[in-house]
Amino acid sequence: MSALAVHVRRLRHEDKGALTLSYVVVLPFLFLFIMTAIQASFWFLARQAALAAARQGADAARSFGASRAAGPPAALAFARRAGQGYLLDPSASASGSTVNTVSVTVTGRVPSFVPGLVVRVTETVQAPVEEFEE
Repeated sequence: MSALAVHVRRLRHEDKGALTLSYVVVLPFLFLFIMTAIQASFWFLARQAALAAARQGADAARSFGASRAAGPPAALAFARRAGQGYLLDPSASASGSTVNTVSVTVTGRVPSFVPGLVVRVTETVQAPVEEFEE
Protein backbone atom coordinates (compact mmCIF):
# COMPACT_ATOMS: atom_id res chain seq x y z
CA MET A 1 0.00 0.00 0.00
CA SER A 2 1.32 3.43 -0.85
CA ALA A 3 2.08 6.08 1.72
CA LEU A 4 -0.65 8.30 0.29
CA ALA A 5 -3.31 5.61 0.77
CA VAL A 6 -2.19 5.06 4.38
CA HIS A 7 -2.34 8.81 5.03
CA VAL A 8 -5.87 9.12 3.53
CA ARG A 9 -7.09 6.13 5.55
CA ARG A 10 -5.65 7.64 8.73
CA LEU A 11 -7.34 11.01 8.04
CA ARG A 12 -10.71 9.32 7.50
CA HIS A 13 -10.34 7.41 10.74
CA GLU A 14 -9.53 10.57 12.75
CA ASP A 15 -12.57 12.39 11.31
CA LYS A 16 -15.18 9.97 12.69
CA GLY A 17 -17.77 11.62 14.93
CA ALA A 18 -17.14 15.17 13.70
CA LEU A 19 -20.60 15.44 12.15
CA THR A 20 -22.26 14.21 15.34
CA LEU A 21 -20.29 16.73 17.36
CA SER A 22 -21.38 19.56 15.07
CA TYR A 23 -25.03 18.50 15.50
CA VAL A 24 -24.60 18.53 19.28
CA VAL A 25 -23.29 22.09 19.07
CA VAL A 26 -25.76 23.47 16.50
CA LEU A 27 -29.09 21.81 17.41
CA PRO A 28 -29.61 23.51 20.81
CA PHE A 29 -29.30 26.91 19.12
CA LEU A 30 -31.70 25.81 16.38
CA PHE A 31 -34.25 24.64 18.97
CA LEU A 32 -33.84 27.88 20.93
CA PHE A 33 -34.48 29.88 17.77
CA ILE A 34 -37.62 27.85 16.97
CA MET A 35 -38.95 28.20 20.55
CA THR A 36 -38.32 31.96 20.46
CA ALA A 37 -40.14 32.28 17.13
CA ILE A 38 -43.14 30.33 18.45
CA GLN A 39 -43.28 32.38 21.66
CA ALA A 40 -43.04 35.62 19.68
CA SER A 41 -45.91 34.42 17.48
CA PHE A 42 -48.05 33.72 20.55
CA TRP A 43 -47.26 37.21 21.88
CA PHE A 44 -48.14 38.86 18.56
CA LEU A 45 -51.46 37.01 18.27
CA ALA A 46 -52.42 37.80 21.88
CA ARG A 47 -51.53 41.45 21.37
CA GLN A 48 -53.63 41.67 18.20
CA ALA A 49 -56.58 39.97 19.92
CA ALA A 50 -56.38 42.41 22.85
CA LEU A 51 -56.18 45.38 20.49
CA ALA A 52 -59.17 44.21 18.45
CA ALA A 53 -61.18 43.62 21.64
CA ALA A 54 -60.30 47.09 22.96
CA ARG A 55 -61.41 48.61 19.64
CA GLN A 56 -64.68 46.68 19.82
CA GLY A 57 -65.28 47.91 23.37
CA ALA A 58 -64.47 51.50 22.46
CA ASP A 59 -66.84 51.38 19.50
CA ALA A 60 -69.63 50.03 21.71
CA ALA A 61 -69.11 52.70 24.39
CA ARG A 62 -68.66 55.68 22.07
CA SER A 63 -71.82 55.17 20.05
CA PHE A 64 -74.43 57.91 20.26
CA GLY A 65 -76.57 57.37 23.35
CA ALA A 66 -74.49 54.44 24.66
CA SER A 67 -73.24 54.21 28.21
CA ARG A 68 -69.51 54.24 29.01
CA ALA A 69 -70.18 51.03 30.92
CA ALA A 70 -71.08 49.25 27.66
CA GLY A 71 -67.43 49.17 26.58
CA PRO A 72 -65.80 46.63 28.92
CA PRO A 73 -68.48 43.91 28.53
CA ALA A 74 -68.36 44.23 24.73
CA ALA A 75 -64.55 44.11 24.78
CA LEU A 76 -64.52 41.11 27.09
CA ALA A 77 -67.06 39.19 25.00
CA PHE A 78 -65.05 39.88 21.85
CA ALA A 79 -61.76 38.91 23.54
CA ARG A 80 -63.19 35.61 24.72
CA ARG A 81 -64.62 34.83 21.30
CA ALA A 82 -61.89 36.09 18.96
CA GLY A 83 -58.85 35.60 21.20
CA GLN A 84 -59.68 32.08 22.28
CA GLY A 85 -56.40 30.18 22.60
CA TYR A 86 -54.26 33.29 22.13
CA LEU A 87 -55.40 35.60 24.91
CA LEU A 88 -55.77 33.85 28.26
CA ASP A 89 -57.73 35.29 31.21
CA PRO A 90 -58.81 38.50 29.45
CA SER A 91 -60.09 41.44 31.45
CA ALA A 92 -61.37 44.85 30.34
CA SER A 93 -61.86 48.22 31.99
CA ALA A 94 -62.98 51.69 30.99
CA SER A 95 -60.70 53.58 33.34
CA GLY A 96 -59.37 56.78 31.83
CA SER A 97 -62.62 57.67 30.08
CA THR A 98 -63.71 61.31 30.19
CA VAL A 99 -66.85 63.17 29.15
CA ASN A 100 -65.57 63.53 25.57
CA THR A 101 -63.46 60.40 25.14
CA VAL A 102 -63.86 56.70 25.79
CA SER A 103 -60.88 54.63 26.87
CA VAL A 104 -61.05 50.83 26.96
CA THR A 105 -58.13 48.73 28.20
CA VAL A 106 -57.90 44.97 27.62
CA THR A 107 -55.31 42.86 29.41
CA GLY A 108 -54.55 39.17 29.37
CA ARG A 109 -51.86 36.51 29.45
CA VAL A 110 -49.97 35.07 26.52
CA PRO A 111 -49.86 31.26 26.19
CA SER A 112 -46.39 30.16 27.21
CA PHE A 113 -44.39 27.77 25.07
CA VAL A 114 -41.49 28.17 27.51
CA PRO A 115 -42.22 26.60 30.92
CA GLY A 116 -42.39 29.16 33.71
CA LEU A 117 -42.52 32.20 31.41
CA VAL A 118 -45.43 34.54 32.15
CA VAL A 119 -46.05 37.28 29.59
CA ARG A 120 -48.93 39.75 29.84
CA VAL A 121 -50.30 42.03 27.16
CA THR A 122 -52.19 45.28 27.66
CA GLU A 123 -53.80 47.28 24.89
CA THR A 124 -55.70 50.55 25.27
CA VAL A 125 -57.91 52.27 22.72
CA GLN A 126 -59.17 55.82 23.10
CA ALA A 127 -61.89 57.25 20.88
CA PRO A 128 -64.06 60.38 20.90
CA VAL A 129 -67.69 60.07 21.96
CA GLU A 130 -70.13 60.45 19.07
CA GLU A 131 -72.16 63.63 19.30
CA PHE A 132 -74.71 64.97 16.88
CA GLU A 133 -75.42 68.66 16.68
CA GLU A 134 -78.76 69.96 15.55
